[in-house]
Amino acid sequence: MDRIPFDFDGYVRRVQTKPCFICALVAGTHDSDLEQIITDDGENFAFLSRYPTLPGYILVAPKLHREHVVRDLTQDAYLRLMTMVYRMARAVEAVVPSERTYLLSLGSQQGNSHVHCHIAPLPAGVPYREQQLHALNAENGTIPWTQHDAVQLAGRLRLALTAIDASTHSPAPRPDLG
Repeated sequence: MDRIPFDFDGYVRRVQTKPCFICALVAGTHDSDLEQIITDDGENFAFLSRYPTLPGYILVAPKLHREHVVRDLTQDAYLRLMTMVYRMARAVEAVVPSERTYLLSLGSQQGNSHVHCHIAPLPAGVPYREQQLHALNAENGTIPWTQHDAVQLAGRLRLALTAIDASTHSPAPRPDLG
């Protein structure tokens, strides 16, 4: 998989000195068009990663600033967040061919403290030594990514999500009693 170098030191400076990027996305004041919002249910939202290491890499986060995925969420809020993670992982798998889908909650009090869950589909054929944490680590480079790519993928993910939601809300077939 083609990768481009990633300025990790610049990234660290940015996340440690600038306001929370997820809160900026919620407020509409973020400085990038790459993080296309895919869906927003009023409480949680899903958006494309600005620095994808795998095709189809997305993030899901609560809209309110929360810093700990367990302690700062009620059980019901956590389950709603995980429901969106599940729905988005299904949409990603419908759009991006993958061997496995990685799900993680990352972040730190030192940077990117806002709770966010990563959904990253691993393409088939990636050598084992380049999978798992190696595939997710931006220090190993990111995939080439443009605003056009982001808009196209976000549109395909929205369509897939609509189809998934429609299939889960359709009534169950009734047994033939005739």
